[in-house]
Amino acid sequence: MTAYRDFGRKQKREVSLEYLISETPFEPFTTDTYFEQYDQPTIFVVKGQEIVVANKRLADALLRLSKQRCNVLFLYFFFGYTDAQIGKKYRRSRSTANYWKLAALKQLRKEMERLEHE
Repeated sequence: MTAYRDFGRKQKREVSLEYLISETPFEPFTTDTYFEQYDQPTIFVVKGQEIVVANKRLADALLRLSKQRCNVLFLYFFFGYTDAQIGKKYRRSRSTANYWKLAALKQLRKEMERLEHE
């Protein structure tokens, strides 16, 4: 008897999944977009070499940076230049090149956050 009563109470409180799917305006599933490939990757040319950036958000944020800041980031992260080498290339000190790199990273982070909220 107890099991029969519990089953009856359960039926009164539960709602079927089919009913929820038919009554809700949103889809009950989602898809991940981590590895989506975009049709047109963005290509940057630094030191005569092409750098392909497939992530649309990153490419848009890099396009919003000044050319110098963008080049400093590419030289450091893609070409493996040290701060001293970057400073020598621009005829500045190592600390100035380090400041440029950190300022560019800070601005890049802000631009990516701005793009995320748009």
